[in-house]
Amino acid sequence: MEVIKGTVLLLAVLTAFSVFSYKAPHGMKAMGALASAACATFLVEAIQFSLLGNSIGIPFLSQLGSINGGLGGLAAACLVMLVLGVSPVYAMLLGITCSGLGILPGFIAGYLISFAVKYLEEKVPPGLDLLVMVVIMAPITRLIGVSLEPVVNSTLLTIGEVIAGSTDSSPIVMGLIIGGFFTLISTSPLSSMALTAMLGLTGVPMAIASLPISATSFANFILFKKLKFGDTRDTISVVIEPLTQADIISANPIPIYVTNFISGALGGVVVSAMGLINNAPGTAAPSAGLPVMFAFNPAKEVLICMAICSVISSIIGFAGSYIFRNYKIVTAAEIRG
Repeated sequence: MEVIKGTVLLLAVLTAFSVFSYKAPHGMKAMGALASAACATFLVEAIQFSLLGNSIGIPFLSQLGSINGGLGGLAAACLVMLVLGVSPVYAMLLGITCSGLGILPGFIAGYLISFAVKYLEEKVPPGLDLLVMVVIMAPITRLIGVSLEPVVNSTLLTIGEVIAGSTDSSPIVMGLIIGGFFTLISTSPLSSMALTAMLGLTGVPMAIASLPISATSFANFILFKKLKFGDTRDTISVVIEPLTQADIISANPIPIYVTNFISGALGGVVVSAMGLINNAPGTAAPSAGLPVMFAFNPAKEVLICMAICSVISSIIGFAGSYIFRNYKIVTAAEIRG
């Protein structure tokens, strides 16, 4: 019952992002800003903190990654206000108020407040508008973010509990659920890096959450290439980090989410069956998922597992591109003007 509840909640959240992209004012632009914020924070955290810092043992890089990972709310608020036309000074002034908040509360606060800020910039006399931003808008921005934080955290933890609960199931069920869920989440603004870090996943579950994501890059490459979501740069970017293309993914959820879930689920079964482990939470990303595995497992086993998962992912990618060949695609050119 809990698994069904968590699955429905996850699908509801992902659907909300897609609806937002299509229907909200400047939704596509805002989603692009959220993707950029995730790369500027979580990607740096995964590579510098978990991979280079902790696994290799370089304290300076651990500190660097930790700093970046803790500024998701600030980065999201600043970037979404910038893409919506708020002046850089006010975007930074108000975005800083979201420091310490999660990336989603910061994003929502920045998105909502940007409309009021643009209105005030037009109506309030120069000089006085700065005072209004400092005295009135800064506290309001922070208040919105703080109010949203418990709701967002509760949602993430509910989804996480389903994933954690699956570890008590059989290896196959655990591989299907964790591998499928996290690979799906890795393509969404929820961020698999953030969720695994929040849950503190280690051992086999963390390995299932990380390695299939790296392998699914093959499926994403084939899918983007065959269905022509964007140009070569977009295709390469989605292989390196899906969050860079969150706007394209949110605009085309069905083919991408379905393909990624199946690829991740099957890859998760392979990882679970081989018993690989990963004791570095937060490394559920294509660029970090494979390298960090060598720190905790024999290199030969990691390479064999990756090879099997990559073959599976490629097959799923070709199958997905064929099944969805007539699906109405929203391209990068349409999204980004």
